[in-house]
Amino acid sequence: MTLQQMYYVLEVAKTGSMNKAAEKLFISQPTLTKAIQETEDEIGFPIFIRSNRGVALTERGEAFAADIRQVYNQYHGLMAKYQKAEDKGRKQFGVSTQHYSFAAKAFVDMVKEFGTLNYDFAYRETTTAAVIDDVADGRSELGILYRSPFNERVIDRLLVDHHLRFTPIVKSQAYVYLWAGHPLAKKKAISFADLEPYPCLCFEQDGPETAYMAEEILSDRRYPRRVVVRDRASMLNFMVGLLGYTLCSGIIHRDYNGEDYRCIPFQADFGNPNQEMEIGIVERIGELRTPTAQVYVEAIGQYFKK
Repeated sequence: MTLQQMYYVLEVAKTGSMNKAAEKLFISQPTLTKAIQETEDEIGFPIFIRSNRGVALTERGEAFAADIRQVYNQYHGLMAKYQKAEDKGRKQFGVSTQHYSFAAKAFVDMVKEFGTLNYDFAYRETTTAAVIDDVADGRSELGILYRSPFNERVIDRLLVDHHLRFTPIVKSQAYVYLWAGHPLAKKKAISFADLEPYPCLCFEQDGPETAYMAEEILSDRRYPRRVVVRDRASMLNFMVGLLGYTLCSGIIHRDYNGEDYRCIPFQADFGNPNQEMEIGIVERIGELRTPTAQVYVEAIGQYFKK
């Protein structure tokens, strides 16, 4: 079995569709189907169940996918660790994160300490699934995401499957984040009833089980008005243009988000309790942090000591 076959199996498992996987892999659907069939013939059992709704892993297929995911991730981790850059003197460090301004501030502090000469730094604000994939594949050394009572079962399973560990940084409950000129901006606390006339702004997600990948806390509630965005700049613009809002941790760095926005506590009510979120660091199990990664983690710690 080749690494390419492993990659095909993992992509089909992630998307739950031969057509969608083929599009992401830039190959034809018949080519992908043939590759999966050859893999199943080689191992002697079906990996997927086909239906009109797409494909799903069989019971043995789930165990098989978990095993090859570890092999595939270990391969990419080795390549990232030992593959020589064009300039042998250059060092690399990358972090993949959900959209947190404190993570950007810590990254700036870390880069200033090391300087940019002979370094290749990478900062990736991305989807929840991509944070996990980037760290597992060795594309980034560290990831930052959150868990809550709603999503922790799915997040923890994905971390185990990808041979990753989660180290908590800080806990928080829900806050409403909106433009300073918003009609609700002067309230001391904001309830769902207050928010009903306004659109909820959410970051777009990808990967499996997207309902549990949502970056916003209280994502299990129903929102009658919803606008999905891909980046932080669009979200801030739509807070002004559409009077939209988002639900977050309340941990905002004003130097990076500006003075024109407000973070107001969410007011729980009957049927809409608050929820605790736990933000933490994701990294590969069994690997020691590089000096660069350690300085970055320490910079985050200094932020929360203030």
